[in-house]
Amino acid sequence: MDAAIDFETAWDAFARRDRAFDGRFVVAVRTTGIYCKPSCAARRPRREHVDFLADSSAARAAGYRACRRCLPDSVARDRAAVIRAATLLDAAEPPALTMLAAAVDYAPHHFHRLFRRLTGVTPAALARTLRADRAAEALRRGDGVTAAIYKAGYGAPSRFYAEAARLGMTPRAFAEGGAGETIGWTVLPAPPGALLLARTARGWCRFAFEAGADDVVALFPAATLLAEDAATRAHAERLVARAAATDGDASLPLPLRRLAFRALLHELAAHD
Repeated sequence: MDAAIDFETAWDAFARRDRAFDGRFVVAVRTTGIYCKPSCAARRPRREHVDFLADSSAARAAGYRACRRCLPDSVARDRAAVIRAATLLDAAEPPALTMLAAAVDYAPHHFHRLFRRLTGVTPAALARTLRADRAAEALRRGDGVTAAIYKAGYGAPSRFYAEAARLGMTPRAFAEGGAGETIGWTVLPAPPGALLLARTARGWCRFAFEAGADDVVALFPAATLLAEDAATRAHAERLVARAAATDGDASLPLPLRRLAFRALLHELAAHD
């Protein structure tokens, strides 16, 4: 057994078939000579017949062969495909699912499920957040609403205004530093790190990791700001708890995990 792996934690994850641990270690079964993902659907062996090893390479070096049911060697390939897809989605015209899946050599429906399982959101949801980020940045630069719409990659103003609730205020008010708005904000712990959440009477206007008062003041200098507002914090705690309950791959790069978590918050808030 790898000394860095806690047996009880690993066994608990294996017993629950917890997908969040796939890629963090493999399960080697001495009686069969096979190694599996923690989430493998096969019947569980006895505890005394199990070893937990760091990865597939370590298992093969120890003489084990890969399970043909759960395909443990596919974990690294799946993760690499999701990371590559996320970069492709950060484009003014992100590829449709069919093209995205083809670019990483997966079938569309399978890749859609895989992407959602590893990130917690769909490719479309991630693309929406990336596009909204570009629009917000253009508004902050003073590009004007119409210029921001097209620079962000919206095909038409109607597409932008359909998603403008993410700003928590009118685009013009956002461009003017929150002029006329009252914004409550708070910082909470979340799985990918400390998270700032800010809200107007219309809705959430800012989700940002490793941010605080300076970030809010810089972004909304013309607004009335309520630091650690109690009502905002209560709303934020419920929203973050719902998002944190969604499984994702904790071994994905931190920037991607944070982007996906913000995308999930936006999706949940839209139906709140």
